Order: sequence, then C-alpha cells, then structure tokens
Amino acid sequence: MSLMTGAEKHTHAATSTLDVLWVLYDQVLRVAPGSVDAPDRDRFLLSKGHGPMAYYAVLAAKGFIDPALLPGFGSFDSPLGHHPDRTLIPGVEIGSGSLGHGLPLAVGTALGLRAQGLSDPAVWVLVGDAELDEGSNHEALAYAGAAGLSRLHTVVIDNDSATHGWRGGIASRFEAAGWSAVTVDGRDQAALRAAFTTPHPDRPLAVVAVVEPKF
Repeated sequence: MSLMTGAEKHTHAATSTLDVLWVLYDQVLRVAPGSVDAPDRDRFLLSKGHGPMAYYAVLAAKGFIDPALLPGFGSFDSPLGHHPDRTLIPGVEIGSGSLGHGLPLAVGTALGLRAQGLSDPAVWVLVGDAELDEGSNHEALAYAGAAGLSRLHTVVIDNDSATHGWRGGIASRFEAAGWSAVTVDGRDQAALRAAFTTPHPDRPLAVVAVVEPKF
C-alpha cells in the first residue's frame, strides 16, 4: 500500500479493509489468477470501492495484477483507478465506489448462480458500516434473508462511521432479516477466518468486522 501515493486515496477506507481482504484471498476464496472466468469460482464484490488501495495490494500479492502497477495508482494511464474497474483489472467482479450498490449486486449474483444450478460458488461482498445507511442495502438484506441465499456472505467493516447505526448493533439488523451473523475483531486474522467459515445452513451469513474508529 505504501507504493500507492498521491491525493484522493481515502486512506481510512482502504486500511480498514486490509486484514479482511487478506484473510479472504489467502484462506477462504476459491478464485485464483488462472480462474477469474471459471463458472465455479467464488465471487468477491468490493462495495466499499472508494478506497481500493488495500484491494489492489492484496490482488498484487496474490498474483492477479503486476505489483509494478501499484506506484501508478490513480494516474491517467493506470488501470488502477480510484474506483476499481472490472474491465481493466483481472479478478475484479464489479465497478464500485458509488456506495449502496454492492450488496444488491451480490444478491443478484447469488440469485443468478442459483438459477444456473451452480450451488457451489460462494458470493462475498464487503461493505462499510456507514454504507448500510443506504436504503438499497436494507432492501437487499431483507430479501436475501427471506430467500434463504445460503451462498451469500456479507462482511461489514465497522469503523464507527455510520450516522444512523442500529439498536443492538449491526449484527442484530441482519439477524432480524433472517441471516446468521457474527461480530469479530477486524484485526484478528484467526478470528476472521473462524467467522468466515462459520456454518450457516439455509441462511446467508453476515460478519461484522470491528476496527479502530475512523474519527
């Protein structure tokens, strides 16, 4: 991440996701540089795309992109824009950064895989706690619970930047809509892996990863 310099970096948005992204790509997701178009790959959607530096760093570390691209982050002719572009970067599933879209897109992806009879691929989406203020997310998580989308997983990075919050905590919002939900230390990689592999039969899974407050 230190190779990516310049302005408009959204540093807090990026650093808050680093441990979650590393554990997902290193230990959980079944996707590799050679399988980014395979029908049975797991899908990862970064909804919190306005701060993509950690995402790019992990993609480089896992061989999806050339690390030599990192110093060009955000420059005119670089594929590594301030928002990830699925047409320019191998392994990126969606263009993102306009908040409130990732979870609805993940629900649609899970439904599409189900319609194709593909029951093995998992769908993961990473959102921010403030992003949950967007109404589109509430519609998506309510539908996903009712539809029993058990291959859908949402990771919420909670850096205490939400304006509305939720009584009883973020996990309770998901549980009220029929999800399994756990809350963990977002800097504890062993705890994150345990949370990501928590059994959740017939329900989608939400993992709330708590990190240091933004402000």
